[in-house]
Amino acid sequence: MVDLFDVSGKIAVVTGGGGILCSEMAIALATRGVKVAILDINEKEAKAVADRITAEGGEAIAIATNVLDKASLERARDLVIGNYGTVDILINGAGGNKPEATASDSMSFFDIPADAIQWVFNLNIIGTVLPTQVFGKIMAERGEGVIINMSSMAAFKPLTRTVAYSAAKAAVSNFTQWMAVHFSQNYSTNIRVNALAPGFFLTNQNYYLLVDKETGEPTDRGRQIIGHTPMGKYGTPEDLIGTLLWLVSDASSFVNGVVVPVDGAFSAFSGV
Repeated sequence: MVDLFDVSGKIAVVTGGGGILCSEMAIALATRGVKVAILDINEKEAKAVADRITAEGGEAIAIATNVLDKASLERARDLVIGNYGTVDILINGAGGNKPEATASDSMSFFDIPADAIQWVFNLNIIGTVLPTQVFGKIMAERGEGVIINMSSMAAFKPLTRTVAYSAAKAAVSNFTQWMAVHFSQNYSTNIRVNALAPGFFLTNQNYYLLVDKETGEPTDRGRQIIGHTPMGKYGTPEDLIGTLLWLVSDASSFVNGVVVPVDGAFSAFSGV
């Protein structure tokens, strides 16, 4: 049974690998013998993660990459192939939201600018499609591989205020299912595409929406979230690792085209 979860010797590419959640995934894979390419638009953050991995005895490289620029992704692909020879695992972790695309007391839905909505859509869905084209082609040629996309609770139930982000993550979930079928029917049944849907984790992106920066106490929104999370707490980056290892290993060899909530039962709770 232990061998089912063995990922040692695999090559993984992690987009958004400099961020809080994806850096933890990259480190966890590296500690289990995976060689990891950390792709991030912020080269300094990517390098910090790669340096930590190598300092702890793992293998990693950092590559400054714009997931919205196919040429940038192709350059990253060439570097990965040059260093490691192939790609076994792709984690499409790049994504996010921005205040200008979020309805609030200071920004009515009717005033949200189209370019802000487009920015969020591009980052989350185009930033998942393009890396899948570039690195998924390697998998199609080899006839094997695993792709993990990052969805969200917002894809299951649209969250108040986050109009663009909710719709974009719903598109990521839909694309995950579509790609799973497409690879199996056209290239290989040994290529699997699944997604993680994290619940509420405190990250740089949402911290001050959930925690009052003056008092350190939960905001009204933060209290609502905890109140609707039956486990009564936020997730930590480490909480994603077990599910990730299951999805990228042979332990989930017949799991394809699913979006797995890691949410403390948030998606199961009706509110009453």
